[in-house]
Amino acid sequence: MRRTALLASAALLVGLLPLAAAGTVAAADDPAPVPVDRFEGEVPFANPPAEGVFTWGGDADDPPALALTARSDAPEGGKVLSGDYDISGYGGFTHDFAFDQPAHDWSAHKGIRFWWDGQNNAKKVSFEIKDGGANGEASELWTTSFTDDFTGWKQIEIPFTDFVYRTDYQPVGGIDQVLGLTQMWGYAVTLPVGVKGRFAMDDVELYGKGDQSLRASVSADSAVHPVKEGGTATVRLSVATTGSAPIDEPVTVAYESAGGTAESGKDYTPVKGEITFPAGTASGTSRTIRVSTLKDKSAEAAETIPLKLTVTGAKAPAETPQVVIDAHGLPYLDPKLPVRKRVADLVSRMSLEEKAGQMTQAERGAIGAGGDIASYDLGSLLSGGGSTPTPNTPAAWAKMIDGYQLRAQATRFQIPLIYGVDAVHGHNNLTGATIMPHNIGIGATRDPGLAEKAGAVTAAEVRATGIPWDFAPCLCVTRDERWGRSYESFGEDPALVKSMETVIQGLQGARDGKDLKDDDKVLATAKHFVGDGGTEYGSSTTGSYTIDQGVTKVTRQQLEAVHLAPYQTAVDRGIGSVMPSYSSLDILGDGQGPVKMHARADMINGVLKGRMGFDGFVISDWNAIDQLPGDYASHVRTSVNAGVDMMMVPYSYKDFRTTLIDEANAGRVSAKRIDDAVSRILTQKFKLGLFEKPYADTSGASRIGSPAHRAVAREAAAESQVLLKNSAGVLPLKKSQKVYVAGSNADDLGNQTGGWTITWQGSSGKITDGTTILDGMKRAGGDVTYSKDASAPTSGYDVGVVVVGETPYAEGVGDVGNGNDLELTAADQAAVDKVCAAMKCAVLIVSGRPQLIGDRLGDIDALVASWLPGTEGDGVADVLYGKRPFTGQLPVTWPKSEAQLPINVGDTAYDPQFPYGWGLTTLTKVPEGGSATLRALALVAAGADRTGADALGRAAVSKARLLVQQKLSSTLTPATSKPFADADHLLLTGHYAEAVSKLTEAYRAA
Repeated sequence: MRRTALLASAALLVGLLPLAAAGTVAAADDPAPVPVDRFEGEVPFANPPAEGVFTWGGDADDPPALALTARSDAPEGGKVLSGDYDISGYGGFTHDFAFDQPAHDWSAHKGIRFWWDGQNNAKKVSFEIKDGGANGEASELWTTSFTDDFTGWKQIEIPFTDFVYRTDYQPVGGIDQVLGLTQMWGYAVTLPVGVKGRFAMDDVELYGKGDQSLRASVSADSAVHPVKEGGTATVRLSVATTGSAPIDEPVTVAYESAGGTAESGKDYTPVKGEITFPAGTASGTSRTIRVSTLKDKSAEAAETIPLKLTVTGAKAPAETPQVVIDAHGLPYLDPKLPVRKRVADLVSRMSLEEKAGQMTQAERGAIGAGGDIASYDLGSLLSGGGSTPTPNTPAAWAKMIDGYQLRAQATRFQIPLIYGVDAVHGHNNLTGATIMPHNIGIGATRDPGLAEKAGAVTAAEVRATGIPWDFAPCLCVTRDERWGRSYESFGEDPALVKSMETVIQGLQGARDGKDLKDDDKVLATAKHFVGDGGTEYGSSTTGSYTIDQGVTKVTRQQLEAVHLAPYQTAVDRGIGSVMPSYSSLDILGDGQGPVKMHARADMINGVLKGRMGFDGFVISDWNAIDQLPGDYASHVRTSVNAGVDMMMVPYSYKDFRTTLIDEANAGRVSAKRIDDAVSRILTQKFKLGLFEKPYADTSGASRIGSPAHRAVAREAAAESQVLLKNSAGVLPLKKSQKVYVAGSNADDLGNQTGGWTITWQGSSGKITDGTTILDGMKRAGGDVTYSKDASAPTSGYDVGVVVVGETPYAEGVGDVGNGNDLELTAADQAAVDKVCAAMKCAVLIVSGRPQLIGDRLGDIDALVASWLPGTEGDGVADVLYGKRPFTGQLPVTWPKSEAQLPINVGDTAYDPQFPYGWGLTTLTKVPEGGSATLRALALVAAGADRTGADALGRAAVSKARLLVQQKLSSTLTPATSKPFADADHLLLTGHYAEAVSKLTEAYRAA
């Protein structure tokens, strides 16, 4: 549940409000006060969606304790709301109105007031109201504050005009950023931090009459009106009232073209006049002002014509609308010129301030209505996980991003923004999008063609919402499953990761970037450079993380072979951007010790850009430079000089840009370095076609979540299923069987899709559109009975299917030791035990990493690693019921115990529960003939090695693997597991004869 006052900052709140004495005289025509809360027991203490007052806080100790207390001095009635608090992070309480009832209309009133029992502690208390949206937890937040510097009861009156829109935290995004007052969902109080105290409050009510200047407003259709030179711009002004009532007094708007960079009489014909909206004018009525521009023969940058407005009788627009005469005639605008010439021309014209802006990326939630885009020449925006428009629809995404792109048209060279999102397994921030299996599942498919198709579906859905840039794929090589990002990796073997990098072509298209301008392709990002999957357990210094963002200790040979190898492949495939890792790299023997990757010029400038020849741009991770040593100026110059071209500084974009300019002026960051960074960024913007088509092409929006796209996700889900054990052929199921289904993850779409789904951390439940595994089994025609906790009677069934595993998490929040482990929950263990004791059973583990199941393995007939299959549970049902064969193979080693970790293919000591590459098959004939067949396959593989016949070599190894695996299925030992795992690595690296030799070694050791 979203807590309203998360990240509240006293510095962002306005100052002391006037405190009205008791008995304030109301105007004669004021309406009677309207009670909101009397605190006599009429409103319960309850969480949404019920009507009620509830508490929240940053940790378990922060929520205040509330009570309805009888007091003889209560300002109204006999009881007051009272509470105690001792808050270290943030905490307070909220009254949300009922979700299933209409929102409240407060527009007839002047403001809100309540009684507060002052403690005279000189602390500010934040007061928020909730406007618009679907409900109280999906609404805009408007805030103000008062100071508790008095003793005893005071009535605090807050006019609605005193509330300001919260720009620091709007988890549902902007709705319209207008305090309409007609759809109010409640209020919230944030209590002081760092002081142990108590409070009492009474009689919250609406008071006074809302005058027209509050209820009526004049707005422009846009803050920016681009027009080609010689054309006429039309600015539409509208008058509107809260509640949509006609205005009851005249509203006048005097207008005049004044200021700006365009020259009156030379670049445009000046305008001046007045518009009147008479009393009785309907809300929404518009009038237009036309501004004619003049044509000359010179090439020019864009020029601005502000339209100064003076409004009487209503609120004026928050911003002065401006007409922008488009840049024209300059070489960088010519699409016929080579990109490098366009870039060179544009860079030569830009000021240091404009260049610094291009190197700056802000979070959309930080920029409010977007005026800072032009004010700070911002080059990029992003949506962090869960940072979405309201409503969260394709149309709303496109409209939002187009609005930001329009703002960029008010800059001198009209350089378009590049907007980025973490679409790491489909367009996962968008409700209703096609959600693929996470990378760990894609790695299990061993199907490069399918990885490319999954990337293509993701790119098409992302670009159709106006987004040209994806912070994916993650090329981490996961070496320790205690890492909370394990599922973002294709696997533990760099050869497997490299084989799955076909996803880059799915996202970007052709290696030379010629497809990037297409409406179904996006710029991809290889992350996190380099070594993020190799961090040592216990080395993290980030909060309570144990391994994420820690230290990777490797020899230079290990670094090259394991962690760097996938990046050379990405560069060869034309990757457009690279993101460094939060983690530190400690190359043993180089004398540097651990150094944060954002500071490693030797790796970014030296290896990535130098030796590998990467010609795209480097984007930092979220606020990653803040983890560097030294002061902020040091953070900026160190990271930029190390080779980071664009800085993801979500809420500190102003500070970064200003500091970068200062560092450049002081000579600590060279002009050459800045020009290189800006050139790299602009090159990708030109390749993406953003200068010609900055706005969303939504022609592909109808395919978002379409049957064709979901068919790819269904195929991926099916191929990702790894059959670890299958005694007596329990799987595939037959439709004639009566099946008992249990477990926490059988019917939970949120658990099935994992982290990075709709929100950063993901969540359980029906969070988007899709099919659960249980739904898929029913749709497959199975005779299915479901009991989540296995409490229903278990007699009379042919087979049980227990679907267990993890709940969602992302990044270091999911680290083992940070409130997580690799064990099944007690409820899941109980369900497995009960069902498997009563009947033949198959256990499916829905998780981002292996779970420790060894102590129950003997009681389980069939075991499946389902990973995080995405929205298409039908794909899982397809293999359960034999519509498709099980073909998945382990992308990581499955350990027997946590004490074995880290354990990986190639280790000298190797005794896992199941080895890397393991995966039984169904519906596939296993070759017969034992050793003789293996000898024959060895000859075929050797011939394939000599002739470069990869398809023949892969087929020979695959047949040998099936033969050997059938024999090993009940006799896995270190002597059999190690060569078996090594064989899969050799297969991926094209050493077919050696792979068959290793499989033969495993066969003989069984």
